[in-house]
Amino acid sequence: MIEYVINFTWDNETNVWIATSNDIPGLVLESGSFDALLERTRYAVPEILALNDSETKPISLTFISERHERMVI
Repeated sequence: MIEYVINFTWDNETNVWIATSNDIPGLVLESGSFDALLERTRYAVPEILALNDSETKPISLTFISERHERMVI
């Protein structure tokens, strides 16, 4: 089984989550909703991998999210 790591990062300027991966070239997705981006990523990753390699194999996805906020107190 091949494991892929997907990074979700919150962009404060555009107010969207962005999905990228060092393991999957071409994966760049965004959404204002974390849950919506998670679902989009689950569908897009197998499609992108299939375009790059015609062989079907089991995969494992690890999602890592990061969000930083500044506050004034």
